[in-house]
Amino acid sequence: MNLIITCARHLESETRQELLDILEKLGDSEPKITITNMSGILTAETKLEPIIVVKKIKEMLLDEPWCIRYCLRIIPIQKITETKIESIDDGILDLIKLISNGESYRISIEKRNSNISSQELISKIAKKIKNKVSLEFPDKIILIEVLGNQTGIAIVKKEDVLSVEKTKRSISE
Repeated sequence: MNLIITCARHLESETRQELLDILEKLGDSEPKITITNMSGILTAETKLEPIIVVKKIKEMLLDEPWCIRYCLRIIPIQKITETKIESIDDGILDLIKLISNGESYRISIEKRNSNISSQELISKIAKKIKNKVSLEFPDKIILIEVLGNQTGIAIVKKEDVLSVEKTKRSISE
């Protein structure tokens, strides 16, 4: 998986179809979209670059806000690992080079179907990063998306994660 999509509960199949159509428009005719066993969560495996996909979907949304009805959030994922503190830590070490020297960062963890310790994970990762922490306005966000026994990791800018509601609201302002 390289995208996590959230939607309203019980609208997973409509969301799946919407996403299939969007990804086809963007040039991936055979994405693998999975409705997870967690209500309102889908995962997608696309051959396209996930951060660019999110950026293009955001552009589509700004052009015609009604083109997306079911997707609520679209989160790019750069690496998949098993849900163990050591595995997640190792996965982040591979991606840490995406944070430049002067950039600040924040660690964001979303846990679903898991009781892994967020505090333990944050302190273990933070020890390895010399950069300054900024909870309010970080240059980069270390995103840890725990979905049961699988965890998706990404190091992104705030605008790399699409919140359909916020984007639609920004249009009307």
